[in-house]
Formats: sequence, C-alpha cells, structure tokens
Amino acid sequence: MATRAKRQPRIEPTFGETGSSLLDLRLGPQDRPSAPSGKKTSKTKGRKSSKTNSSKKPAAKKSSPSRRGQPKKSTTSRRSGRSGSKRRSQKRKNRFQARTAFGRLLKRGLYWSMVLGIWGSIAVVCIIGYYAAFLPPTSEWQVPARPPNVKIVASNGGLIANRGDTGGEAVRLEQLPPYLPNAVIAIEDRRYRSHIGVDPIGLARALYTNVTAGRLTQGGSTLTQQLAKNLFLEPDRTIKRKIQELVLAFWLEAEYSKDEILEMYLNRVYLGSGAYGVDAAARRYFGKSARLLTIPEAATIAGLLKAPSRYSPARNPDLAEDRAQLVLAAMHEEGYITAGEAKNALAAPAQVVRRYTTASENYAADWVMDVLPHFVGSIEKDIIVDTTIDPAMQSAAETALRSALEENRQTLGVSQGAIVTLDTAGAVKAMVGGADYSKSQFNRAVYAKRQPGSAFKPFVYLAALENGLTPQSVRQDKPITIGGWSPKNYTKQHYGAVTLTRSLSLSLNTVAAQLAYEVGVGTVASTAQRLGITSDMKKNLSLSLGTSEVTPLEIASAYVPFSNGGYGVLPHIIRRIRTVDGKTLYSRSGDGRGRVVARGAVGNMNLMMAETLMTGTGRKARLDSGRPAGGKTGTSQDFRDAWFIGYTGNLTTAVWFGNDNNSPTKKATGGSLPAIVWKEVMDKSHDGLPVADLPGVPNLPASVSAPRKPVSNATVGSGSEPIPPAPIGGDPELGERRGPLNLLRNLFGGG
Repeated sequence: MATRAKRQPRIEPTFGETGSSLLDLRLGPQDRPSAPSGKKTSKTKGRKSSKTNSSKKPAAKKSSPSRRGQPKKSTTSRRSGRSGSKRRSQKRKNRFQARTAFGRLLKRGLYWSMVLGIWGSIAVVCIIGYYAAFLPPTSEWQVPARPPNVKIVASNGGLIANRGDTGGEAVRLEQLPPYLPNAVIAIEDRRYRSHIGVDPIGLARALYTNVTAGRLTQGGSTLTQQLAKNLFLEPDRTIKRKIQELVLAFWLEAEYSKDEILEMYLNRVYLGSGAYGVDAAARRYFGKSARLLTIPEAATIAGLLKAPSRYSPARNPDLAEDRAQLVLAAMHEEGYITAGEAKNALAAPAQVVRRYTTASENYAADWVMDVLPHFVGSIEKDIIVDTTIDPAMQSAAETALRSALEENRQTLGVSQGAIVTLDTAGAVKAMVGGADYSKSQFNRAVYAKRQPGSAFKPFVYLAALENGLTPQSVRQDKPITIGGWSPKNYTKQHYGAVTLTRSLSLSLNTVAAQLAYEVGVGTVASTAQRLGITSDMKKNLSLSLGTSEVTPLEIASAYVPFSNGGYGVLPHIIRRIRTVDGKTLYSRSGDGRGRVVARGAVGNMNLMMAETLMTGTGRKARLDSGRPAGGKTGTSQDFRDAWFIGYTGNLTTAVWFGNDNNSPTKKATGGSLPAIVWKEVMDKSHDGLPVADLPGVPNLPASVSAPRKPVSNATVGSGSEPIPPAPIGGDPELGERRGPLNLLRNLFGGG
C-alpha cells in the first residue's frame, strides 16, 4: 500500500505585500459575537488553556477605541444588564406577537365577514327573486280602485248612511285636519317621510323587542308596507307574503309621492266595526265626517290601527282612551301638537256617538241597497242616492216606537214594532224596521209578514161598495155559521141591524164575513191586489178577517189610494241617483198604478174609515189638531199582532207591534198601543203641513138599504168555496161593469 501523503499546512491568501502595516481582512476572535455568559464554547476554552506564546494578544484584552478611558465593568453587573435587556426584549416580543395575532384575527374576521356578507346578499337576492317571481309582471302592477261608496242622503240633503265595502267616503289628504295624518305617522311610522318604503331602524327595533319578549309583540312594517299588503296581498303570515310586501313597497315608493301613499292608506285601512278608511271610522264612532275630527278624536282613530277590535271605543272605551293618550304623547314628542294642545286633549277625551249603530235610518239605508241594483246595475264609482226620507218624520217615528216598547214591553208583552209612513205619491217618508238596529238589522217594515187582522177589512168593504152597497147598507150582526165556520166578534157581543159604516167602525167580524160571502172571496182578494197587496192570499172566507199575511209597507201602500183620491202607488224611497261629479244616473218619474178606485167609492170609504176614529175602535188615534183622518185597527188571532193603519189627506202610516217569534202578546190590540203611537207619529209629522180634507167625503143622509142576500144561522156555503155575487153593472173607469156605482155617482156626485 502506498504511503499517505503528508497533509500540507493551509496557506491563507494574501493581497499585496505581507506585513503588519497591511490591512488584515480575516476575522479575529474579537470580531466574532461573544457567546452567552456561563456557556463557553470549546474553542474559547481551548484558547484560555493554551500556554503557547503568540505574537498577538487575545481580542478580549484589547480595548476598543470606543471604550478607551472608561472603567472596566464587573462581570456581575454585565450579566445583570444582559438579563434586564433580555426581559425587556421578551416583553416587547410578546407584545409584538400579541399585536400580530390580533391583527391576523381581525383580518380573518373582516375577510370572512365580507365573504359571508357577499354570500348572504346573494342568498337574499335569490330568495327575493324567487318569491317575487310569483308576482305578476311589473307592467301589470297598478293600484286597484277603491271599492265604491254609496252615500245615502235624506230629502233635505242630510246624510243617512254610507254603504258599500268601505262604509265611508274617499277624502283628499288636504281636506283632513293635519293632526289626523300626523297622529297616524307618530304612532305607526315616525320615519315615514324619510325612508324608502322599508325602515331598517324600526325593523331592527321590532326584531329585538320580539326576541327579548319571546313572542311576536311588535311589527316593523311601514305605512307603505301596510298599504302594499292591503292593496295586493292576502293577510297570511308567511315569508313569501313578507318578501312580496317588501318588493311592492319599493314599487309604491317609486311610483307615488309620500302624500299620495298616505292618502291611499288613510282611505283604505280597516278601523273596526266594518269601517274602512278614516271617514267611515269618523262617522261610525263620532257621527261626523273625518274633515271635522278633533285632536282627541284623531288620536283615538290612529290608536285603532294596532288592533281595531281591541281598541274600539265602542267596545272597550277604557282601552281606547289609554291608547289615545299614548298617541297624543307621541304626537307631542314628534312636535305635531303643542304641550297645551296635548293637555287639553287629555282633559277632554273623545266621546263615542252610539246612535250610528242604533239609528233607525239604517233600516231605510239597507232597503236602498236592496233595491239599488234594479236602477243602476253594478256600481263602479262613488254615487249619491237622494231618498224621500224626511228626517223630522223619521225621528218622530223612531222616538214614538222606542218609547212605547220601553214602557209596555212587560205590561203588554211586546218586544218589537215597525212603522212606515208614505205620502200621497207612495214616497216613503219614514221607516223604522225594529226597536234597535244595533241588536237586529232585520227590517220588519219591509220584510216581516204578519196577519193584519181587522186591518184587512177595508178591502172587504170596498169590494162590497163596488158591488152595489153603500155606507148606509144594513147587515145583521148575529151569530152565523158559513160552511162550518162560525166567526165571532172580539167583544162576544152582537148589535143586530147595523150599517156598514157602524160595523166597520166597531170591527164586527160577523158582518165582514157576510160581505165576503156575498161578493166572493176572489173579488175581495183581487180588490186588495189592485190597491197594492202583493203577498199571496188564501182564497177562503177567513181572508175577510185578515188571516193572510202582509208586510207593513204593502198594507200601508194599499191604504194610500184612500188618501190621494183613488190612485194606486208604488212605494218607493229613491228619488235620484247621481255620481259624485254630478252626473245623473236615475231620476224617478211616473205616476204609479194609476186610478184603482173610483172617486165615489173613495169618498164612501173615507166616510166609513173616519168614523172608526170618531166613535169606533180607533178613538185613541184621533189627532189633536182636528185634521180629518181615517184608519182601521187590526188584531190577529191570539193577540199575536196589533196594528193601526191610518191616513190623512197628506200622509199614510202603518204601525205594527208584536214579537219576532210570533208568540202571543198580553192582549195587545190595535186600538190600544198601535193607535196611540200612530197618533203621536202623525201629530208630529204634520207639523208645518197644510190641513187637507179626505178626498171625496160626501155629506150623506142616513138611510137604510135592504141586504141583497141575508145570512142566517144556517150553513149557507163552504168557507173555502166563494159564492159569486149576482151579476151587476160596472164602472167604465175601472174597465168593469158595476151598475150600482153609476147610481151612487148620480146621487152623490161621485166618480
């Protein structure tokens, strides 16, 4: 094996001449960083233990130029200085690391917040887009027309009622007192004038309130959102409806001004008791137009918006007042009213007018709505209906009926009544369909069919007169039996031979049955129909005693020909129908049925009917003014119905009392309570009217004519089979041949 070459010593590179005067670029020990105290490297130890001589001194013993002339520090102080510097350095390092970690965390939080915000925005946009897709195209969006209102006014122009889906008129914002819309804004949407359809602050507050309460206690919807919901959407609580509400609210804000949106809202919002819009609510609760509301009344209506039924002043006046006080405080806080106005409003709270729900005019208004489609068909815009109702007569009828029921409810066992008054043309001047409209909206004056009792007898007597008899014709009042039927008088007494005038005034059933038998039940029925009875009538002899049911309105209209000289009428309540801008849609014209009774027969009937008030069963109905009047009492079987129908040369009024369940009264008769009420109504209704004589009343001498067909106790026919009268002549005016009427016309100047 070859021997290993001896390692040559390392030759350091030199630059230029070698010598001490040249710059030595190699690092010496003094130029290297010192090791930490107490931890010597092996090289350092090696150097200290070496005893070899060196031409150069160790670097540690050399003093640097910067430290020359300074005392040498001890090793202990040098170590402690190094330790304090280390601690300070460590603290700075910890603080730096903490700041760095917080910065990294903040950056991460901002980053992920931005990421989540972006994705959340995308998700919201997608959800909104999804549910908005169920809406019609924006080109088809339009605010639906407000349901038309029907304003029903009396003959003097005064308001009777508003009818329709809203129950009130549409009013312009500038027509309202400023504190009404301000009250709504103050309590419902304080930032209404500044937001764009959605109020983020209000929404956040509502969300916080609901979360802390653990239930839904507050809503964050703006007035614009509420309007959007009312106009376009169903009132369900779903995310779909809420998102569509937001979209539509933005659209409304873009299409309409703030005032226009507020006006639409105030005219359409539901405010309880069937009232839609502030005008309907003002009339419902305070009996006035919204244009005339006071500050406390405006606050009360604004308070209804949260819960119309709960805060209704008609149902919960205390809660309504508390809510109104909260509204007043909000109005003052927002600067809409002064402190003095707020104090005055708190000291004098709004008072509810209950007459709106109880007023008898509502019966007339309901009838108007029932017949209105026959005149104008469908209603597409607000209209005004001028009626024939006279407010003074209406008030007189309502007052008389309610007072009578209150005083006699227990003693006479009557719980309901009806009154209707017509003029000589058949125009309804007053109509009371019941005791209290708020408790029962059934209009008994128009729709209740009840047995008229003896009030039907004038048609029997008129048929007899038209078949040749006179007011002085005599019949025997005695017990009779006709076809197995034995009618009896109310008094159970008999008067023997009596004139037709006397028998009608005393309301003798036996004579009425005899007359119906003589002329025929069919003739009696056709006579009643000719004058205005429209209900079905049973063709048997009991018809003469009023066993077939009629309504107060139709029997009153059938009495009008006695008042106007023999002309049939069509009872009516509408005079004219016009739009709010003055266009006439309907105006009444025509003369009704024309002549239905000859003038002579009218005069004779008036003579007989006047006697009823003078000496007969209707004496309590005699008018204080001494006006000529005629009428007839009526009491149905078992005292179930009590009537008085009477007339003057100006007006005809029918009065009925009874019970809705058709139960018997405590012997209430037509000559008692109905006659008294009729007198009271007619006395007041004739204030200011000229005195008019009854048409065609002749000054007849007392005479007796023999009966054409005497009736004895024997059975002479079947009660269900009318026996036709003997053939007699006729009257050209009636289109029939009835000879004895010609004789009466020649004797007494009748028509």
